[in-house]
Amino acid sequence: MKNSIKIERARLDLTQQDLADKLAVSRQTINAIEKGKFNPSTVLALKISALFNKSVNDIFELEPEDQ
Repeated sequence: MKNSIKIERARLDLTQQDLADKLAVSRQTINAIEKGKFNPSTVLALKISALFNKSVNDIFELEPEDQ
């Protein structure tokens, strides 16, 4: 699954650690999600979308192999 978390973080001038702190997860979790190595839970995806004030679909995109 592709995502635009890195772009959204940059837009708000947040480091991975800043975002992790706001979401109560580790920096490693944010790094893994950004690199597509880990898909967040539904709750975490909703928290991320709320923080960025975007829909989940605007942040996360299924790739053909995910469908």
